[in-house]
Amino acid sequence: MTDRTLEQISKTMRDIDFTMLFTRTENGALAGRPMSNNRDVEFQGDSYFFTYDSTRTVSDIESDPKVSMSLQGSAGWLGKPPIFIAIEGTAELIRDKNAFEEHWTKDLERWFEKGVDTPGMVLIKVHADRIHYWDGEEEGDIIV
Repeated sequence: MTDRTLEQISKTMRDIDFTMLFTRTENGALAGRPMSNNRDVEFQGDSYFFTYDSTRTVSDIESDPKVSMSLQGSAGWLGKPPIFIAIEGTAELIRDKNAFEEHWTKDLERWFEKGVDTPGMVLIKVHADRIHYWDGEEEGDIIV
């Protein structure tokens, strides 16, 4: 067991672009999909994802805001395994253009051609409640 800080984990998460975001569907099943965090991970344990309001992800969160995320980093030196991070959290749906601007990166225009003015866009904020990490040698939990 080791004691990494939330700041250290956040830094590691910024270097991992894609996460699998899991929600609970209306029939209780788990649904996962890859989401890009655009390297926008705050030290408080918050992750942000842009999507469209019409997606199943949004309707799942509206029904149950408890979500989980799974991240895998790159393999380490000399065959060291990658870091794995599992997060349990609470999602919030944000439909505020000022928040869009705060978390926007130019690369998002690939999916949202009109930028922060894209109709039907929503920002998902996931606040981590618990983070578990493992890198093949060390593991630990952070309660946020």
